[in-house]
Amino acid sequence: MALSRTNRQRLCLLLIRGLGHSGTTILDLALGAHPQVMGLGEAARILATPKPGEEGRAPAMLRGPRRRERICTCGVSAADCPIWGPALDWLESHEAWTLPDKMRHLMHLAAALPTARGEGPHRVLVDSFQDELVLPQSMPSDVDVRVIHLVRDVRSWLHSRLKSARQSGKPFSELRTLLRWWYVNRKFDRVLQQCGRPVFRLGYEELALQPERSLQLVCAWLNLPFSEQMLAPGAHSTSHLLSGNRMRFDRDRSRAIRYDAAWMASRDWPIQISVLVPGVAALNRKLVYSNKLINPG
Repeated sequence: MALSRTNRQRLCLLLIRGLGHSGTTILDLALGAHPQVMGLGEAARILATPKPGEEGRAPAMLRGPRRRERICTCGVSAADCPIWGPALDWLESHEAWTLPDKMRHLMHLAAALPTARGEGPHRVLVDSFQDELVLPQSMPSDVDVRVIHLVRDVRSWLHSRLKSARQSGKPFSELRTLLRWWYVNRKFDRVLQQCGRPVFRLGYEELALQPERSLQLVCAWLNLPFSEQMLAPGAHSTSHLLSGNRMRFDRDRSRAIRYDAAWMASRDWPIQISVLVPGVAALNRKLVYSNKLINPG
């Protein structure tokens, strides 16, 4: 469905992309606390047609009666959500549409909704399905699409993932996990830099340790005035997240943007050697600390 000329001009699609477990949910909530931004969580994941064998996953469940059991962060069920209710009803008869066309229709629905605090129309719609790369390359050229590439310091990311990696029982699980950080972030950087859309590199460490300055930079890049409400996502976010990290419902954890520095006390060998690997160290500096807000250490 085509957007009107007016709506095209005032509504930007902001895609948060990167490796999982890198802070996309808290960034989505923080952006959604801005009066002119609507966060939609992993919208692309919900819009994509479920594949055989995925009947028990959220996107498939949301296409049936169980959408009344799924709670949105706006406080009501998916069926009653002012954005997802109409979108899910529409999906029932438009499943064959491409993902870019489905996203464009979702933008049309969002453009028609007033902001929660009545402070003018939404200017930015956020999708934080972090590992999706179709939309940055395939959205129509007349749609304003921008991308934030969010990357977490390799040492902090390893600290959060090594336990589950070792429990998998796969050989060389620690090395596989380290290589995954390098391979996925390098791939995303290459694809996003070639997609033809504006890309903003943001380190999770920058966001968590210097939240005000980081969000000021993001707002300036989006041509939005900075709002201090973004610093307290749990109290002010009006995002509509149906899928993503469970912390989206934890008001205590999302009350402020905080940093878990537990990895700094770890003596785990993958964490110790990660930044000694030349390719990994260079990519870490390039993607996580590009805004020079903190010292990489």
